[in-house]
Amino acid sequence: MSLPAAATLWASLPVPAIILDERDRAIDVNPAAELFLNASTRALRGQPVFDRLAVAAPLEEVFARVRANQSSLYINDVDVGTGERAPVICNLQAAPVADAPGHVLLLISPREFAERIGRGQGMKHAARSAIGMAEMLAHEIKNPLAGITGAAQLLSMNLPPEDVELADLIVAETRRILKLLEQVEQFGNLRPPEARAVNIHDVLDRARRSALLGFAAHMTILEDYDPSLPPTSGDPDQLLQVLLNLLKNAAEASGGKPGTIRLHTFYDHALRLRRVDGAGTPLPLQIEIIDDGPGIPPEIAESIFDPFVSGRENGTGLGLALVSKIVADHGGWITAESVPGRTVFRLSLSVAPRAAAPKTKEKV
Repeated sequence: MSLPAAATLWASLPVPAIILDERDRAIDVNPAAELFLNASTRALRGQPVFDRLAVAAPLEEVFARVRANQSSLYINDVDVGTGERAPVICNLQAAPVADAPGHVLLLISPREFAERIGRGQGMKHAARSAIGMAEMLAHEIKNPLAGITGAAQLLSMNLPPEDVELADLIVAETRRILKLLEQVEQFGNLRPPEARAVNIHDVLDRARRSALLGFAAHMTILEDYDPSLPPTSGDPDQLLQVLLNLLKNAAEASGGKPGTIRLHTFYDHALRLRRVDGAGTPLPLQIEIIDDGPGIPPEIAESIFDPFVSGRENGTGLGLALVSKIVADHGGWITAESVPGRTVFRLSLSVAPRAAAPKTKEKV
């Protein structure tokens, strides 16, 4: 392999990779490792790896065995921290470097990446099931419910006052079910995205202003943006719908009390979605909606994007399911991490092709 090709391959690795010399000092790191360690290659080069990594495993022994046996070793489910970030569960692989005696290649694969990809791939399947259910429910239930509503209204005209309340209850409840069915139908009626280059900060600003004028009037919304983010490829109206749903969830989590929502954008080129055909799609644009509410109930945390799963008493469980479908239709994925006092919904999107990038700032 030529040197330019090797350099391209090294820079394209989607997981943090470090090459160590015979004294366990870093002699090269790839861009994903720079992000993971929050330091540049220049700052890391020549530094002992154990000054930068806190690993709950006997790495010295692992490296010694790799060098002695000239074979790879794997360590799964290990806590790896950097001193500047909380430990994350990772899978590690150590391998000898060909033609470089004593050198070791260390690959660090945060397990959260694989879990996010798995959840992302399952979104479309859940959405397809919901679409089929919507078509069935609309046909089989809406017409009978309309008849029930009409009959209850006619009955109420001849009922004594003490019984009118019961007829009104029937009307109110049937209308509530009809409204629920209309929300379910959105899955089937949602058109494919009309993708074009979109400045995600323009969409975020539009969503923020709309939220503050309505459902999030009691909240403080902070902006923490990376202004250098390139445009994404997407449908601005559908992306706005996603962000409004996420902002509404964050606002409602406060229970009507004042709270804070932080909108955070950043670039992470280590994130890549693996498709069924084996090809990888980079999803470097990250948008986080962070609130300080009580958090997602643990019993539904793993299924929060499934249809009809809700943490609120009167919730339909359709808002986040619709969000996950739109994100999947855009070729991205969405994840949620939650502890009491901090809930983060992260939206990961692709970069628009250069030819599609707008020459001036786009207004949506």
